[in-house]
Amino acid sequence: MSFQGATNLSATQSNAEPLGPLTPAMFHVLLALAGDDLHGYAILKEVELRTSGKVRLSTGTLYGIIKRLLNDGLIVELRSRPAETDDERRRYYRLTPRGRQVATAEAERMDEILSIARSRNLLKKTRTA
Repeated sequence: MSFQGATNLSATQSNAEPLGPLTPAMFHVLLALAGDDLHGYAILKEVELRTSGKVRLSTGTLYGIIKRLLNDGLIVELRSRPAETDDERRRYYRLTPRGRQVATAEAERMDEILSIARSRNLLKKTRTA
């Protein structure tokens, strides 16, 4: 059984996203940072909140992801803190323009897949965030 269009999806994705598909955990971190600059613990809480507790990242997983996203230029660590009273040990992260492009490409890829699922009556209604 061949999957027609699978090659096209990969070719489209490789042009828009040279890193290859993101893991779900990586995508959740990028989604969290698409809203605001956050420190690690706030990223964990944002992911947990936005998924109604269905996704809970361990600190080890999170910091492994952060390291990769920093190395790939998708996020940057901020030098300044949003508030003077904030714990000086916290490191804040921001999505880069390239990171936003990669997150957008992943969201569009997922949207195409969900569109196919809807056309096959696997999903009945459209959800809103």
